[in-house]
Amino acid sequence: MMKMKEALGVVLFSLTFLTSQINGQEAVLHISDASSYREYCVVHNHSWTPLPQLLDSALQYQLVNLTSTLLCNSSGINPDVVKGKALVAMRGECDFSQKALVAQSLGAAALLIASSKSLVTPSANDSEYTKVKIPLALMRYRDFLEAKKVFGEGMQASLYAPPYSKIDPSIAVILLISMVTITLGGFWSGACERDRLNSLSGGGGESKANGGELSLYSPLKVIVFVALMCGMLVLMYFFYNILVYVIIAIFCFASASALFSCLDAVMDLIGCNSLSVSVRNRSFSVRSVLLAAVCITIAVIWGVYRNEDRWIWILQDLLGIAFCLNFMKTISLSNFKICVILLSLLLVYDVFFVFITPFFTKNGVSIMVQVALGPDASGEKTQGNMVEIPAEPQPPAEKLPVVMRIPRFSAWAQNLCGMQFSILGYGDIIIPGLLVAYCSRFDVWINSRKKIYFISCCIAYLLGMILTFAVMLLSGMGQPALLYLVPFTLITSVVLAGCRGEMKQFWAGTPYEVLDSPREPLLSEGRIDRSVDGETC
Repeated sequence: MMKMKEALGVVLFSLTFLTSQINGQEAVLHISDASSYREYCVVHNHSWTPLPQLLDSALQYQLVNLTSTLLCNSSGINPDVVKGKALVAMRGECDFSQKALVAQSLGAAALLIASSKSLVTPSANDSEYTKVKIPLALMRYRDFLEAKKVFGEGMQASLYAPPYSKIDPSIAVILLISMVTITLGGFWSGACERDRLNSLSGGGGESKANGGELSLYSPLKVIVFVALMCGMLVLMYFFYNILVYVIIAIFCFASASALFSCLDAVMDLIGCNSLSVSVRNRSFSVRSVLLAAVCITIAVIWGVYRNEDRWIWILQDLLGIAFCLNFMKTISLSNFKICVILLSLLLVYDVFFVFITPFFTKNGVSIMVQVALGPDASGEKTQGNMVEIPAEPQPPAEKLPVVMRIPRFSAWAQNLCGMQFSILGYGDIIIPGLLVAYCSRFDVWINSRKKIYFISCCIAYLLGMILTFAVMLLSGMGQPALLYLVPFTLITSVVLAGCRGEMKQFWAGTPYEVLDSPREPLLSEGRIDRSVDGETC
């Protein structure tokens, strides 16, 4: 059973990745009458037709319904009817700039283009930009029909684009989640290592001390592991619509099991006793049964409501944190050499599939982003400041549940058009987390009361994350976080071990099976080059 869970965890881990955060040109259409109002999503081009940032600063226009025409010319339209007002015309046949110039020649104060297709950022030839002097935006045709039904013909409209900071508070929440997960996972791994050594010294036996852990100790196994990750990612790219449901099922099982392990450890920590009940000569732990029921229920609720963006991200993040914690505790790297090989290969993997693969794909989107966001998430994959929003309700697009998701708190207009999220892949927590866990175990081996390696690696991870977000915000592009996290954590660990004179032992690690005296640490605090009986470093 444990081997199956480990295998499922490895499969899910192989699909972890970094995805992009998109900056849009969404704005708000405020429609009102004397007693009520409603607000709708519109898309504009700020560099072409900027809008005021606040509703109080926005001009109010009377809406004129010209959805019976495409407004490619002014024939049949009385200028006196539209002068100083906002026009609503249908999308089609001619360019946005031509419609705007026609509306402008008629004396209109603003132009709204109703679309039954997707809403895209309006653009024009460079020569046309300076000619258009009135605000221009696209709105959903169904929104206009709804507003017409609610307010009738006497609609008053205002257009504004609320400002939102690129440094959204959701980034701080993502950073907090990653740091808490890294710290708890490393601490848990170190505590398990201490229990393991105590169990061995007390004659508990190797199997009891193992606790279901799986150790990576061979460079060949690491290479095969990374190769399998590459193969899984490529398969997901070509067979996404089939394999996504397999991954969702695996996530439900693996995350429920991981949540059970985490909650069970918390119960042990607070000293909650486990009452046993015998049924047909079989003993059952009441605590374990109740915890299993809770964890399975949470996983099932997530599986059923996984596409409810408004609130399901809470459960996904909870299950994701548990999955990362359990992975860091279960999978251990035997020495620093394995850490270097694994993290270096995964760094190359991350950079290649984010930056290199766009040159080979048909749509110019990296395989990593395509798999992360799904083939139907075209609006989220749009580059730069260009956005694309569906004009009609779309069936929910299945996405892989391998990212932490936090709604962007400051993007009010963007959330009106569709919820925007700051996201971080599980791999950006787990991969450096395996090194943090190794440092925590090494602190146990050398009996470091200050946990110098563990704390230093956590600080290095924090600095790497801060640099990742800084580069992302400055460049306006999603970044492969491992490009910054791997060098920060590896170099910090190397420098610390070198300064303390423990590089030889830190590099070689501790093969448990040849330790003759588990009660003794590998090195005493502050001492170097000490051999352990039966061990060659």
